[in-house]
Parts: sequence; C-alpha cells; structure tokens
Amino acid sequence: MRIVIKIGTSTLAYSTGRMNLRRVEGLCRAMCDLKNAGNEIILISSGAIGMGVGKLGLKGRPSDMPTKQAAAAVGQCELMYTYDKLMGEYNHTVAQILLTADDIRDGRRCENFRNTLFRLLELGAVPVVNENDTVATDEIVIGDNDTLAAVVAADIDADLLVLLSDIDGLYTADPHKDKNAKLLSEVKELTEEILACGGGKGSELGTGGMRTKLHAAKIATEAGIDMIIANGADPDVLYNILDGKPFGTRFISRRAAGGGKGGKR
Repeated sequence: MRIVIKIGTSTLAYSTGRMNLRRVEGLCRAMCDLKNAGNEIILISSGAIGMGVGKLGLKGRPSDMPTKQAAAAVGQCELMYTYDKLMGEYNHTVAQILLTADDIRDGRRCENFRNTLFRLLELGAVPVVNENDTVATDEIVIGDNDTLAAVVAADIDADLLVLLSDIDGLYTADPHKDKNAKLLSEVKELTEEILACGGGKGSELGTGGMRTKLHAAKIATEAGIDMIIANGADPDVLYNILDGKPFGTRFISRRAAGGGKGGKR
C-alpha cells in the first residue's frame, strides 16, 4: 500500500517551538515498521517554520516573509536531522524533496518530481516532502501542508492519505468550545453542512486548521483516495488505521463509493 502521511506542526512540536522528541520518535518507529511490512511511506512534514521559531528564540510565528523564510531555513535542518537520525536507527533512509507551487503547476517540473519520488521508493527510501518555504513567495504557499499532502497523494496515485493533527477528527462543532460536539467517524460526501464544520485556523505555530483539511479531503477523494484525519498524539494510531480499526474521521473516496482508479506505477 502506498501511504502519504502528513504530520502537523502541533503534533511535531511543543508550543515553545521545540520538537516533541518522544512523540516524533514513536511516529518514526511506527512508520519504519509499516515500511518493514511492505508499505510505501511518503511523509509530508510540517514544522519547518515552527522549529526555526524555537531554535532562533523568536517569540512566535513571524508575520513577515523574510523572517518566515529564515525560520524555515533553520527549521528544515532540524527536521531532516531528526528524521534521518531516528529512521536511521531502524535502517531506513530518508530523502528530502522541497517543492514550490510552480513545481506542481508546471507539467514538466511535476513530472520530474514524480520521477524522483518514484525512484526513491524503488530504492527503498522514505521521501520527506515539504514546501520550499525558503524560496516560496505566494504565502509560503501551496499554502499549507494539508493541501500539499493531498496534491502529492493525487499526483503519485496513493492508496491512502493520513493527516495527523492535535484533534481526533472532524466534529460537528469545535470540541474546544462546544461540549456537545460529536466526532464524525465517516464522511461519504463533502456537503455544505460538512464544509461548515471547518472552522478557522489551527495552532499558533502552524498554518493549518480543519478548513484546510476539508479542502485536502476534497482533492483526495476526487482523485479516488480515502483520507483519514486522526490525532497524532499516540503513534499507535498508524497501526490502528492500517489494521482497519475505526479511528478518527475517514473520508470515503469516489473509488470506494463505486468509481474506478487507474493502475499504479
């Protein structure tokens, strides 16, 4: 199975901007184990700017582009060092791919990206994909890693997209504000009522929120890919999802609902 896993900033880092090593180590171990079982794992990692904020001692996520890009340049090093070290302990090699919006829009550049990623999978590596925040200018900018994860999943014909965040899934209302909010275990159609559950922005250090996740769900399901939103606090969530246990919120794709999907490269 080809699985795209997106890990959000709120899952990777403490509110200080420093990495939550215990959690990240558990997630890396789980991803390596899933790869040992024969799955192809593609990691979409948030957190570059958030990590840079912590390492540079900034008081919060910067609002100006030069400081965002400076924080991203520092944070990317921190992220890749950590992934390389932790996955290397389980004999897996990571490879960094940085994309801009132009890499997705331009057919030739997108094909180059696909060729590189497929070759990395053939060589047994774990591609770690992120937007190239140090040079992107359209709002650091695809403009969030939920959308990036969905676009990548669609481009490489993934079987499943998993978005790990600090929330258990999609609720009927904001569970932090409404004690009567109920978790939706399955969404078969992105109706106006479902989209209205999106709410606003996510954590202080990140750019995502439920609205961007619903946008990602639309991209993924229309491409024939099921998508799951789940809480990344417990690394075992990945095992539970792959074991078919009901976990988080699963968005059912058109393929699962009866549509077809082409062959996999």
